[in-house]
Amino acid sequence: MSNSTEGPRAPKKHHFSARIATILVFSRPLLVFAGMLCAIAVMWKQDPVIYTIGVCLLLLSTTFDLVDGWFAARFVPHAPLAPLADRLMDKLVYSIIFPVIAVGMMWRLIVITPDPTRAELLHAVFVLLLCVTVLIRDNFAAFMRGFAIRQGAEPAMSEYNRMRTIVAAPVSALLYAYAFHVPEGPPSWVYFKISWLANFPLRGLFFIEILFLVINFGSIAGYCRKYGQACLDELCMGNEVLRRRILAFFPNALTVMNAMMGLIAVFFAYQGRVRESYLMLLGAATFDKLDGMVARRLGLTEPLPEEAAKRKINLGNLMDDFADAVSFCIVPAWIFHVIMTDYGSGRMASLPIGLVALGYAAMGIVRLVYFTIDKAPIPGFFKGLPTPAAALLVVPPLIMLTQAQAQGSTWAMFWEYFAFGLTLFTALLMNCYFIRYLHMGRYMSRNPWITRLGLAVLLSVVTPYFGVVCLVFVILYVLSPLVTWRIDPEEAAREGRVETIRSG
Repeated sequence: MSNSTEGPRAPKKHHFSARIATILVFSRPLLVFAGMLCAIAVMWKQDPVIYTIGVCLLLLSTTFDLVDGWFAARFVPHAPLAPLADRLMDKLVYSIIFPVIAVGMMWRLIVITPDPTRAELLHAVFVLLLCVTVLIRDNFAAFMRGFAIRQGAEPAMSEYNRMRTIVAAPVSALLYAYAFHVPEGPPSWVYFKISWLANFPLRGLFFIEILFLVINFGSIAGYCRKYGQACLDELCMGNEVLRRRILAFFPNALTVMNAMMGLIAVFFAYQGRVRESYLMLLGAATFDKLDGMVARRLGLTEPLPEEAAKRKINLGNLMDDFADAVSFCIVPAWIFHVIMTDYGSGRMASLPIGLVALGYAAMGIVRLVYFTIDKAPIPGFFKGLPTPAAALLVVPPLIMLTQAQAQGSTWAMFWEYFAFGLTLFTALLMNCYFIRYLHMGRYMSRNPWITRLGLAVLLSVVTPYFGVVCLVFVILYVLSPLVTWRIDPEEAAREGRVETIRSG
């Protein structure tokens, strides 16, 4: 008897759950559109109650976005239109909310903060660029998916795309709460919790937004990697020169970002924020690793057969050398001169700080010139300390010097002399061409645990020991030739891990 009563109830329950899944998927654009209307009302009336309602609608839409996939997979399995509907809803939501956020940031800058700081102005401009990037990524992804379907390929979801989908909704809700915040609202716990989001530290917002920007660029790169080959075959129609010119855009863009990171590091150094300068140099070193790796994987390092006898140094090599000279030669010397002049004690006045800074930059440029004209390079190794490692070696003592000066510590004198001597030593070590240093970028590609160790080192940025940890990490690389000289050059030149195939 119980079996007969339970039988007809199961389909009804399943049908009811399927309706819930449908509501979760298709209600998100309505909630976001209502949030846009609330944002318009807030800009018009500056009513904190309407602001609270708008943020609650965005948070509800974010919750639906995080759970609709699970509901659809659980109660509407193998629905043929589910992926298309989900992408369409995402496109509608992002097309509505991110332009609204860009307008809200400008409104907050003009109305709520009539006397904004330079950091707040920079943040508003950065959010505008972020919103434009999100919309460009959506249209680019739609184009590449459509091209893949026309070519008979089945579009697949990459890890960057999943991460971007998970992160986009919470980031949009946070930026909405920050952009349209109306102070002095009603004394309710809902408004109190939302005001905490609206008063999120600017430095934390920059970190979240940069991470979201990197995820969007990673998603674009994933689509280029998966479908770019077929797209270029159809676009270039066998013209190899045109193909290379198009592909050269990607490593050249990474090279430009390398130089830009170095210039931003100088900007932070002038404000005495050496820790942030060092992070920018780490970013420059990362882009320096990526541009070479991308150029090699795209086959741009080898000239065409008809050009082999004509051109030996191309525009990409010149751009790479120029970016390295800026980020890893001139910028560390500049940071050294600024910090030692502004934060050093009177004892430093008797030392030739300017001459040492100029000598470091000159020795770094000489090392780059030697690397370019070297007729007998060793695959997978550098002759002399590479300039990125040199830059990452001379700056950590300056971080500890500024901290010691701010705390009035007696260690300040030690870090002054240590930074001065280390800069001289590093300038000479860059040009000790008889010492072979392993190509760290390729070694990290072959050994992911090194990358994880580097990320663990970066976590120390929130501690006062960040400078010391980074200094020890780079010193280990300086001492690495004592061990790595035994590695075979063919092994050192490999980009990635060897895949072993087991038979049977």
